Amino acid sequence: MNDDLIDRLIHKLGPARKVRLLTGATTWRTAAEPDIGLREMVCSDGPAGVRGESWDERRTSALLPSASALGALWNDDLLEELGRLLASEAVRKGVDVLLAPTLNLHRSPLAGRHFECFSEDPELTGRAATALIRGIQGQGVAATAKHFVGNDSETGRLTVDVRMSERVLREVYLAPFEAAVEAGVWLVMAAYNKVNGTTMTASPLLWDVLKEEWDFDGAVVSDWAAVRTAEEPARAALDLAMPGPHSPWETCLTGALEDGRVPEKAVDDKVRRLLRLAHRVGALAPGPAPRRPAVQARATRALLRRAVAAGSVLVGNADDVLPLDPAGLSTIAVIGTHADTPRVQGGGSAGVHPSGVVTPLDGIRSRLRGRARVVHVPGPSLGLPPSPVDANRCTEPRSGAPGVLVRLLDAQGRELHSERRLSGRQLEPTLVPGAHTVEISALLRPERTGEWSFGVGGFGRMTLSLDGQVLLDDDFPCRTDDPAVVHVNPPLHIVRADLVSKRPVHLVASRRLAAGTGRATVLAAAPPEEDAATALAAAVDAAGRTDAAVVFVGTTEHSETEGQDRTGLALGGRQDDLVRAVAAANPRTVVVVNSGGPVELPWREEVGALLLVWFPGQEAGAGITDVLFGHAEPEGRLPTTWAACLADAPVTDTRPVAGRLDYAEGLHIGYRAWLRSGRAPAYWFGHGLGYTTWRYESVEAPARVAAGSAFTVRVGLRNTGRRAGREVVQVYLARPGSAVERPERWFAGYAAVRAEAGGTVTAEVIVRPRALRHWCETDRCWRTETGAYRLMVGRSAGDLRWDDPLTVTEAR
Repeated sequence: MNDDLIDRLIHKLGPARKVRLLTGATTWRTAAEPDIGLREMVCSDGPAGVRGESWDERRTSALLPSASALGALWNDDLLEELGRLLASEAVRKGVDVLLAPTLNLHRSPLAGRHFECFSEDPELTGRAATALIRGIQGQGVAATAKHFVGNDSETGRLTVDVRMSERVLREVYLAPFEAAVEAGVWLVMAAYNKVNGTTMTASPLLWDVLKEEWDFDGAVVSDWAAVRTAEEPARAALDLAMPGPHSPWETCLTGALEDGRVPEKAVDDKVRRLLRLAHRVGALAPGPAPRRPAVQARATRALLRRAVAAGSVLVGNADDVLPLDPAGLSTIAVIGTHADTPRVQGGGSAGVHPSGVVTPLDGIRSRLRGRARVVHVPGPSLGLPPSPVDANRCTEPRSGAPGVLVRLLDAQGRELHSERRLSGRQLEPTLVPGAHTVEISALLRPERTGEWSFGVGGFGRMTLSLDGQVLLDDDFPCRTDDPAVVHVNPPLHIVRADLVSKRPVHLVASRRLAAGTGRATVLAAAPPEEDAATALAAAVDAAGRTDAAVVFVGTTEHSETEGQDRTGLALGGRQDDLVRAVAAANPRTVVVVNSGGPVELPWREEVGALLLVWFPGQEAGAGITDVLFGHAEPEGRLPTTWAACLADAPVTDTRPVAGRLDYAEGLHIGYRAWLRSGRAPAYWFGHGLGYTTWRYESVEAPARVAAGSAFTVRVGLRNTGRRAGREVVQVYLARPGSAVERPERWFAGYAAVRAEAGGTVTAEVIVRPRALRHWCETDRCWRTETGAYRLMVGRSAGDLRWDDPLTVTEAR
């Protein structure tokens, strides 16, 4: 449908009907206009899966590895396949708009939402985003490039004013979004924060750069509840305020339009973009043929399993401890709570309910069944708050079926609605007219006696009782307007009580509903913790009696989540003690790190092998097991640099001062900052080992290139190992003696190749013209310096294998 036809539809609408289209109809749906053939468009969170319109654990989704794991793939084809899977899930759930991918950068390792972003480097982030967008939109589902721009940490994210120079903004933080626009993304999400004094929903960047300079023809949507005023966002080129049905535009924009404070052509442009989006996703008649899932259910698990292995990064493998040979094992110790309860996704608004999770313990037991004995020891507790009760431990009091009873009561305590659910974490209990109180109850089957911890989560008046005895009855006011806290992660209030027998006990939690506090309600419970010294001794004993030990460590939903930044990089509990003790007891110790972002690994030189698996999604155990036993090679490369300790990291600040967060490091984030500091990290950007070895035998590259021209670097390699493998060849650039400030070197591109044992292969890395340019703040345009550069080829930002001069001449 061309713009002339769309304009004819716009002319059928009066001012009020136009304005109505610019605010959502519900939390997740846009407004319909049947008179012009426009239906509602359905949106869904989506970086690691497509949840759909509700937080309902009975409506499951395919759960992908986290974005940081996808950033570790360095594999465009696989990313595009995963994009098609996301689109297929969207089609299955009736979703038109996927709120993904996230294109913010790993500026600080403390960023709480690190797991939801691809990389520390703008070029790698843009390339990963481009591949994912192709996969999503190729199936008729809209992708959303978010959060535009500068939402690189969580502290004060609703109001923080991020300050940076125009050059830094252009070269670093806007670059991935520019790549997404070049890839044809259909939607861009404006962030909550300010940049250089202006809230992003009202920023001139939306028009001046995004729409005019980059020629973006899609729509700009606000982050949820980010629109706080009417006129400024309307004039600044925001197109859609979400969620609905209420926003500042609903009450003010029609008047501003009628008296000329907001030009009619500005509103028409917004409507035009929304109708264009609707046509693209099939929501505007006559639309394209009905969409069908491109990835069938039977292929989903195999694809996700492959993605886990492909994104796993082997950062250390002393004496080739990995892969483990099942034929050489009679017993193996699997140690750590993350082995049996892995962290498969990050916390916050992007969460989904997977249909099932393959744990690492499940995967190892399945692989070694009939071959070797698997001994599991959880080790010391992580000291976490109690987790929501679930169907594994509880029954619904009325029917006795697994799960909990959720009731909605009126002000007199009369039941208005009841249903059995599978989890004590109810973020959106069914809302019925007259509802005054949410109540969750369950019969808990305690597996042991002693002092249990119980919790109730939410805001307002809340109670918690055990077998009729009130343990908590208090008022907990809501002092935040962050939607991730109010609606997704409400605070948990904990009490303790002794259980003297293993008979079932009746737990009842309630919260009174009040305006502005959401309705999320949580009932949680946890058994007494085992003595830490005893648990540690049991792990050491198991390790000493087995042929090999695999220790699983990681972060938790309390340390990596939306809405808050981390305060440190140390693993929680006594996980460091656990690793050291097990490694001392068994030299064949493999450590698997289950975290969304960097953590401190002070024992990294003491273990036989070290594997990073991120938040690996629902097929975690299957993919990790494939890597551990050599069925698949760990193909990942680090998308971000890992510090040995937080004190070494050159850029860490995430906390605003007087409402401002200054990006004082400028161009120098990630490996660039490490190179500038002169310090070496634990592991460089781009680092990753496989199960074979490679020799870089030749490099063919031009000695001279014209400014504005792409060029190709050809690298000849030989697989010098004993099995087939994959290598990622990386190209970096430097400009000694530049007239402008530059990083010591910067990433310019990569190519991945495969070869059989003993075979040779040529990697061809295309370096695009943008790799040589810089933003000139004086002339407010892109420039490319002519003269001498250095062209480098290597395995990571800190492991270079070839370095030669490159001369850049005037553009032809």
